[in-house]
Amino acid sequence: MTRSLTKISLFLVLIILISACNAVKRVPDDKYLLTENTVIVDSTEVTDTGVLSQIYQKPNTTFPLLGIPIGLHIYNIADPQPDSTYIKWLHKKPKREARLNKFLSKKQTNELGNSYVGFNKWLEKSGDAPVVIDKEKTDKSAARIKRYYASFGWFNTETSYKIKVDSSKKKRASVTYNVERFRPYYVDSISEDISSPIVDSLFQASKKNTFIESGKQYAANDFLNERDRLTIQFRNSGLYHFDQDYVGFEGDTVNTNHKANIKYIIPDRKIEIGDTTYTEPFKIFKVNEVRIVTDYNFSNRNEVFKDSASYNGYTLYSYDDLKFKPKAITNAVSITPKKIFKDIDRTLTYNQISDLKIFKYPNISYQEDATDTTGTGLIATILLSPKKKYTASVDLDAYTSTIQPFGTGFSSTFLIRNVFRRAETLEITAGGSVGSSADKEGSFFDTSDIGANVKLSFPRIVFPASTDKIIPKYMSPATSISAGFNVQNNIGLDRQNFSGIYSYAWKPSKIKNYRFDLLNVQYVRNVNPGNYYNVYRSSLNQLEDIAQEVGYEFMNPESNDFIVPEDGTGFNEADFFIEGVLNNQFPDLNIEREDFRDVLRIFERQARLTEDNLIFASNFTWNRDTRTNIFDNNFSKWRWKIESAGNLLSAISSVAGATKNENGNFEISDVVFSQYAKAETEYIKHWEFLNRDVLAVRAFGGIAIPYGNSNSIPFTRSYFAGGTNDNRGWRAYDLGPGSSGSVLDFNEANFKLAFNAEYRYTIFGGFKGAFFIDAGNIWNAFDDVDDPAFRFDGIADLKEIAVASGIGLRYDFGFFVIRFDIGFKTHDPARPVGERWFKDYNFTNAVYNIGINYPF
Repeated sequence: MTRSLTKISLFLVLIILISACNAVKRVPDDKYLLTENTVIVDSTEVTDTGVLSQIYQKPNTTFPLLGIPIGLHIYNIADPQPDSTYIKWLHKKPKREARLNKFLSKKQTNELGNSYVGFNKWLEKSGDAPVVIDKEKTDKSAARIKRYYASFGWFNTETSYKIKVDSSKKKRASVTYNVERFRPYYVDSISEDISSPIVDSLFQASKKNTFIESGKQYAANDFLNERDRLTIQFRNSGLYHFDQDYVGFEGDTVNTNHKANIKYIIPDRKIEIGDTTYTEPFKIFKVNEVRIVTDYNFSNRNEVFKDSASYNGYTLYSYDDLKFKPKAITNAVSITPKKIFKDIDRTLTYNQISDLKIFKYPNISYQEDATDTTGTGLIATILLSPKKKYTASVDLDAYTSTIQPFGTGFSSTFLIRNVFRRAETLEITAGGSVGSSADKEGSFFDTSDIGANVKLSFPRIVFPASTDKIIPKYMSPATSISAGFNVQNNIGLDRQNFSGIYSYAWKPSKIKNYRFDLLNVQYVRNVNPGNYYNVYRSSLNQLEDIAQEVGYEFMNPESNDFIVPEDGTGFNEADFFIEGVLNNQFPDLNIEREDFRDVLRIFERQARLTEDNLIFASNFTWNRDTRTNIFDNNFSKWRWKIESAGNLLSAISSVAGATKNENGNFEISDVVFSQYAKAETEYIKHWEFLNRDVLAVRAFGGIAIPYGNSNSIPFTRSYFAGGTNDNRGWRAYDLGPGSSGSVLDFNEANFKLAFNAEYRYTIFGGFKGAFFIDAGNIWNAFDDVDDPAFRFDGIADLKEIAVASGIGLRYDFGFFVIRFDIGFKTHDPARPVGERWFKDYNFTNAVYNIGINYPF
């Protein structure tokens, strides 16, 4: 407790020192630091971000809750004239420069000055310059606010502002903008003046979709949206020469009693040839020919094609021998010969060719076909530049942990493109690690984890029947087949993991993508199950406590510990005790019903975690992601996944009349295959505020229900709670299940709820801060665990949701973020009811998390 108070005190002292700095140190004497902007609209203060975003000058960013402009203070620490300051210091004493040159060298003395200058420049760049009230920018802000309201129909808005000087603080002032709106304008009559007959016909066909409606309050965005709508419609209906500049509007508001009479004005196509300009009606164009160059680069642009091929109206050219089957390329091209021009086809082709991962970003252009006598023909040319056929990469890293004082890992990837000349990719990955365990004996590197995976991807759906009508090519369909293995030789159970996946993927729209694993097979083999109690020490300790309570005579009476072989082979006293209790072989022991159930529970957990697993599953994943790029902080992500395992094997076993084992389960090669149904969903939402702060929330729910051939879920398919990207008040595998109190070494279950909320803000420069609240837990449901503390039996068990809160510090390098979070146990369900809130809310019991990038 004393250490926690010391840390808190130091933190408070630091805040006091920073806040005591002179915030207006670098504000000129005749100027004022902007402290606040207020907008009063019709006598009411508004906080609408749309209005506030019109203001040019914003106050310096302050630390949330405390209101301290840390970035400003960092900026003020910097020396504004570091060059002259250093020179002045260097020459302040006659012999200082000579002594430094003699002690360091003249070059190092100069470098010392450069370091001083560089450090101060870094402080200025990382900090925030004081926002000094500028009358010209304030005038512009008032004008922008006026235009903002005019865009919503308040054409007669009046704006003004007042600068209020803070008499209690030096050189500080706030700005209040006053806005007075009057009666707004509404759209009244709507008419059209459209010159080209074909344009008028297309306009009338989609008139019902207009953004401009009679009786609706005027809004400039409606006219922008309508211009975009018509341009997109016309350019996707064959009007090759049409662009949005042709769509104009004329509004009459003279003596209309605050009503606007709107007229569409769409003239004929304007053509300029030399100094001559004339107009003609728009025409519908069609694509006569599609030419595809498969190996284009700038250096060979003037050479003669060596090879060519035709397929379904497409013509493919190559400067070298053609290395692709024509269909492999044309399947990714949405521009179709003998069809009308559609601008969307070019965009789809860009996306589909990029999805092949065979070519660099393509170049697509159209030219009018000079041989077309109707003057409405186009030739589309697609220039493709192949990526290197072979690429390889190798990554190395080193790490340390409590069980491995030293470890080093590696991963390598070898990629082969266009394997069978149909744009397939073959990816071979290998990786692993070797390390030194904490209790090693013998060689230094005594642990290892080695694995490899082979994945073959096809840019189409590989299925016996055609799927083009269900999943057309604009959805970028793909099929992947992968197989891999992983071998562990370490302080654990020495698992061997074999997997194989046959999967389909497609993208119905820009924000949606689907994945269907037709077959997802996993086989887990435990090579050294006898080492169980050396890994899961909590189970061993519980068993030894029970043995001592019931009066069992340990074979090593001095220590009252079971004899457990360190290498996992040979006689194991823990297994001997379990077998004796369950088979009633110790009549002299005082074994009560509760003791028997506890031993049975430990035995069942051991059996489940050491058993080999065979999983034959199928799953479907639905994703919706509105994020446009990595800088987009206003987006949502929603994911659903359903999975079913073991049904096919169960049906085959039943039909074949397979014999069940003594526990009533079917086996394949002496392995009980898993049978379960699993469903999970995750929703993530980000909101960005005016000052670039971000509120991020996440909700997750998942459940896996065993049935038929299984009484429990395989360890690899179960859920855990806690950790850097989950509930940060607990370490990974250290939370739950339920109110059990994390009594196991690796706590997992088959039902999980998780909720997270995080407010992210800028401290200064690349340094970011965060406040967060994490909630959730795991439980056992519909399986063979019957301990009430572990189980979820109804809504009442939601009181066992664990809550953590905390703070975080991050540094944004641009391409990744390094993250440090401190999580405090706020509501601990492992404690007795009535003692769960804020009992361990201190730095001593906090969990310190280090991670890369944001948790969600």
